[in-house]
Amino acid sequence: MLSYFIVVAVAAVVTAVASYVMLRLSRRFNLAPEVRARDVHDTPTPRLGGVAMFVGLIAAFMTGALLPEFRPLYTESTEMWALAGACVIIAGVGILDDLLDLDWMIKLGAQFVATGLLAWNGLQIVSLPFGNTLVVGSAVLNFALTVFLMTLVMNAINFVDGLDGLVAGVAIISNSVFFIYTFLLHDRIGQIDAVTLAGFIACIVVAVCIGFLPYNWHRAKMFMGDTGALLVGLLMAASTMSVTGKLNPAALDQKLVIASYIPIILPVAVFALPLADFTLAVVRRLRAGQSPFTADRQHLHHRLLNMGHSPVQAVVIFYLGTAVVSVAALLVFTMQDYLVPLLVLFVGGTVCVLVLLFPLARVRTAIATRSLLPLSSRVPNERTPE
Repeated sequence: MLSYFIVVAVAAVVTAVASYVMLRLSRRFNLAPEVRARDVHDTPTPRLGGVAMFVGLIAAFMTGALLPEFRPLYTESTEMWALAGACVIIAGVGILDDLLDLDWMIKLGAQFVATGLLAWNGLQIVSLPFGNTLVVGSAVLNFALTVFLMTLVMNAINFVDGLDGLVAGVAIISNSVFFIYTFLLHDRIGQIDAVTLAGFIACIVVAVCIGFLPYNWHRAKMFMGDTGALLVGLLMAASTMSVTGKLNPAALDQKLVIASYIPIILPVAVFALPLADFTLAVVRRLRAGQSPFTADRQHLHHRLLNMGHSPVQAVVIFYLGTAVVSVAALLVFTMQDYLVPLLVLFVGGTVCVLVLLFPLARVRTAIATRSLLPLSSRVPNERTPE
């Protein structure tokens, strides 16, 4: 456990320092782009925070290579080196996009190259749990499915990045829960490189997001841009893929059939809100005869703002929803029971719905408006004294 804390501390500190440097450089060289029609903010804001997150990521990789617990990940397979190469590809195209606003086809092509590199080097789905057996597809099918799912997750995370602190906070919550899951797996089935890699990557995501979040919280001094959002998506996809595709479900406790599906259920829970937003956006744009990557102001976070929620309230709703779904899925595994997870889902879901339907901004506005009305307007049946 100490090794994980060391990686988190180094990555968080390096990201925070690099974020400060990038902010100063962006302001000095006027690298803040003009506000676009779909943007929520109203002042030009630098979008190169992802560069600082990439620097923190590299620092985490270098630190991990020096720690005995993680050294086998670098020496016994090529997956870590492939992950580093994929991150370089995504960071490169992300920086260009944040500066030049690249065509979506170029970005998508780079994503396929990066995820293809990971799949080619073994970080791919090689089996799927089905009861107590394993259904293994062909090599071509496994490769294609891995590339598709990783690219899907990357774009889902990128699509949801529209409010201050949204992606960073959601990533911290979901990856913290996922790390707990990998830690518990070690206790139950022993030390497995695939699980160690998943926990290592989850810690890195948490660390770089913690280091960057102070610069990205409302009102944001800097955005992570496509560089940061795509890197977070790539890392989250890689960590969950490492467990989902390689863990034998027969090694898990079979008191409940659903326990063997936790490697798939938990990643889906972690990505639930981003995937929902991504799916709705694609369907909406295709129905309108547009490219699925055409930008608009109809994402879930935009709809929350239109309902009267403040930006902070909208972000907190995403945080709450992510925490409820992720924790409920984790409890299925830890407690081997349905009751408590269902209770968490019900209570948490109810709180989410109440917060969603009753925006504090609208309530405050109504109270303020009512307090400013003349007495005769507020109490129509009561006459004012003469």
